[in-house]
Amino acid sequence: MLASLRKYRNYRLYFAGQIVSYSGSWMQETALPWLVLQLTHSPFQVGLLVFCRYGPFMIGGLYGGVIADRFDNRRVLMATQSFSMCVAAGLATVSFIGSGRLWVLFLLATGSGLALVFDNPSKHALIYQLVGRDDLPNAISLNVSLQNSAKIVGPALGGVLIAAVGAGWCFVVNAASFLAVLAALAAMRPDHLFRLERGERQGGLRALREGFAHVRSSRLLLAIMGIGVVLGLFGFSAMRTLLAVLARQTLHGGPRTFGILFAAYGAGAVVGALSAAALMRTGRRYLLGGALLFALPILLLAPVQTTAVAGVLLFVAGAGWATWSGQALAQVQLAAPDRLRGRAISLYTYTILASAPLGGLLGGWLADVGGTRLAFAVSGSAGVAAVLAAAAALRGLRLPERHVAADAALPE
Repeated sequence: MLASLRKYRNYRLYFAGQIVSYSGSWMQETALPWLVLQLTHSPFQVGLLVFCRYGPFMIGGLYGGVIADRFDNRRVLMATQSFSMCVAAGLATVSFIGSGRLWVLFLLATGSGLALVFDNPSKHALIYQLVGRDDLPNAISLNVSLQNSAKIVGPALGGVLIAAVGAGWCFVVNAASFLAVLAALAAMRPDHLFRLERGERQGGLRALREGFAHVRSSRLLLAIMGIGVVLGLFGFSAMRTLLAVLARQTLHGGPRTFGILFAAYGAGAVVGALSAAALMRTGRRYLLGGALLFALPILLLAPVQTTAVAGVLLFVAGAGWATWSGQALAQVQLAAPDRLRGRAISLYTYTILASAPLGGLLGGWLADVGGTRLAFAVSGSAGVAAVLAAAAALRGLRLPERHVAADAALPE
């Protein structure tokens, strides 16, 4: 299960830095909406904040893959992480100054979204260079487990800090956490990175067209992107919009109930990611099985009226999401040549992140019309249908069944 950590010093450094950074980032993700709501008492302003956060990725997310394919991923990450540290420091400063600086918060949130455009594809592409092709599924699964663990730890620590000393200190902690990432990136040995054949450098539009052509030529990638769009549109709405509605209106609970549901989903995601890391395998049955394991529990949530049953289903859904996302990202990278890997990653992540805001609006509208029963029924049905359609499209296609050798060597 820990093969990548055991064999690769550079990956150990990367993983250690992310342990600190991911938790700090989720503390900031918890504190920033709280601060805006505290200043404005307006849910619309919180929605505007989310738009500022993800708007840059919706506009320029695809171009981030071009940058990942053109430049050294480690150096790109050092630049984006430094910029994100400055954003966090700016948020802390505005928070300590007090009210009357709302536009600055929105500007800084937009800055963090801009960093995400270039950070996300380069971060995933670097993992390939850290561990190589054979250990890539294991490394990705470990990274997914770390991300999902941070979704539990970060908000919990953030809530404690907000209650004890205010939201500003969450931003201070996050700014400091980037030092761990920068130190890890600086300490890596470039000669231990797996070499890439990047090919000739191309202009932005030509490079994007080549990335699209690569995806269109692959039934596997088209199926993955198709599932990603549907799960981004409906799955994200279920997890980010509908859980609060489920806890408050359907289960007639409060913040404690909401916390239990969110923790159940996060715990399932951690278990799913660690199981995938221990498996050290990729293949069609794991890819489609993970997506189905995510979509089916959402469908089964429609008639649920008890917290215990909802928690169990969300645990399974979390495990399914972690399995699917790790498998999908591994398959996207394994199917792409070195010179296109960053663009393939950016296209995959774009299908999910760009459709998620629309999914939130759709999920909220469905819940207004027919409650969580209708919203979960539509979301789950759409996800199951997408998996079945992808299974039909991939019938007869042999996917790479990667099994990691226990004694894979370091790159020369």
